[in-house]
Amino acid sequence: MLTDEQIAKAKMEVVLRDAHHEHNDCIRMAYEWLDAQKKTKTKTKAAHPLKHIIERWCGRYVSQSDVEIAAYLHPQVVGKYPFYNISTRLTEPSARRLVGIGEAFAHSDTYRNRPDTYAVRE
Repeated sequence: MLTDEQIAKAKMEVVLRDAHHEHNDCIRMAYEWLDAQKKTKTKTKAAHPLKHIIERWCGRYVSQSDVEIAAYLHPQVVGKYPFYNISTRLTEPSARRLVGIGEAFAHSDTYRNRPDTYAVRE
């Protein structure tokens, strides 16, 4: 799991316009979601509303900045939001990935639902 030190360093290294971060756990959850996705050789040309998809999976508000920092920290993810090298056939990550992340499901009444976004389940 990402440490607070790794996240703080990434926040300083990545220049984001209008960056907004509420909690480091949001970056951890975005990282876990990205980690579950199948990586491709090239960046996708199809834009998915990634932050919203991640929010519905983890049951908590996640900013675009959180997703960008998570992508920066992930060694296999390249590209710029929302055009990363992940398959357009999205994988629904296992809820086990959220174990130990305290902010998971903190806003579940607002965000948690399962649309037909995913082609595959982990």
